[in-house]
Amino acid sequence: MNNIINLTLVQFDPVWEDSYRNIELLNGIIENIPFATDLVIFPEMFLTGFSMNVNFISQNMDGEGVKWMVKKAIEKKTTIIGTLAIKDNNKVYNRLLVISPFGEITWYDKRHLFRMADEHKFYDSGNSKIFVKVKKWNVLPLVCYDLRFPVWSRNVNCQYDLLVYVANWPESRRDAYLTLLKARAIENVCYVAAVNRIGIDKLGIDYSGDSVIIDPKGNIIADLSEKKTGLLNCKIDLNNLQSFRQKFPSYLDADEFTIST
Repeated sequence: MNNIINLTLVQFDPVWEDSYRNIELLNGIIENIPFATDLVIFPEMFLTGFSMNVNFISQNMDGEGVKWMVKKAIEKKTTIIGTLAIKDNNKVYNRLLVISPFGEITWYDKRHLFRMADEHKFYDSGNSKIFVKVKKWNVLPLVCYDLRFPVWSRNVNCQYDLLVYVANWPESRRDAYLTLLKARAIENVCYVAAVNRIGIDKLGIDYSGDSVIIDPKGNIIADLSEKKTGLLNCKIDLNNLQSFRQKFPSYLDADEFTIST
């Protein structure tokens, strides 16, 4: 059974710059998870929205948002993924936190900062990826704009089995979002899970959700295509992925490369 994982993607409309109200919202939403789940994934900056007001929304690693994620991971006996604005050594990062069922914290600082919203002026970028284990699955979690840069997500010799994107991706670019997600699954011979927010934020930007799970052939196997709050629950089987990789091992012909940081 360790080859099968239950995924739960949480799609909702975050209250702008109000982490306490968002925690209240999410307490209600995740109580509706109908079964034991192995991995719960929230959208990018799920407690505040995609705000550049870092002096107001950022918190330390011992802040209330981090504590809440740890508490829920332990209560639900699940791994939780989501990003927060985190202040660390006088810098602020759009930090993706991975909380284990035992409350252990691993993190990845978003590498590609969205300059069209001036994110690079308010946040510092990271320069290293993390790989986390969920049952027998190796998981690579990345953040929103990272999706546009395929070299950063390249799956060298099948380092990972599941690629996760947490996003605040506007409806006006939803075709690019869905196209790139399918491409990442196909080229990396992996499953992809992407969770996006809904609603209209304080800046007037509309989000369509489109939280999806995609198989290594590029097929959408589960989705929340409607603009509504909801949970996307899906089981995926590592045996199916390994079987496809044996039949179609395109990764064996991948080009070698290095990344400068």
